Amino acid sequence: MRLGVHITRFDHPDGPAALGPELTAAGAEVAGISRLSVMDHYFQMEGYGLTATEPMLESWTTLGHLAAHTSTARLGLLVTGVTYRHPGLLAKIVTTLDVLSGGRAVLGLGAAWYQREHTGLGVPFPPTGERFERLEETLSVCKQMWDPQANGPFEGRHYRLA
Repeated sequence: MRLGVHITRFDHPDGPAALGPELTAAGAEVAGISRLSVMDHYFQMEGYGLTATEPMLESWTTLGHLAAHTSTARLGLLVTGVTYRHPGLLAKIVTTLDVLSGGRAVLGLGAAWYQREHTGLGVPFPPTGERFERLEETLSVCKQMWDPQANGPFEGRHYRLA
């Protein structure tokens, strides 16, 4: 059996400066953890007994920090919302993490759902149907960008890459 840890809280009793060392000192790999994940959200979610104003780190940057302080654990998000990043940029971010971590990056995609954080940061929040169309296109973009034989342009309804 493999064991994973999903990190959801980014507050620390000693303040923000203590958070980085705490994340790296957790000893996850020594404890047999084979996967580390974080949430892809701009704000904390009230449904977990937290407030939106409590600390929430940017997810892919956090995984980069974890990659630098681990050597075997797989690294990813439970789900990254397709509305949060342009698919070409997302594929580049995931590829960078994968290269720098020695092939340990994992990508999970979803259509996104948390309207409050989109509104809070001015990120467009399309209707459900369009978000699912964007999910399909994002999958196509990532697959194409990761295929060395398919380096041509991408023309979709929502995204165009040269």
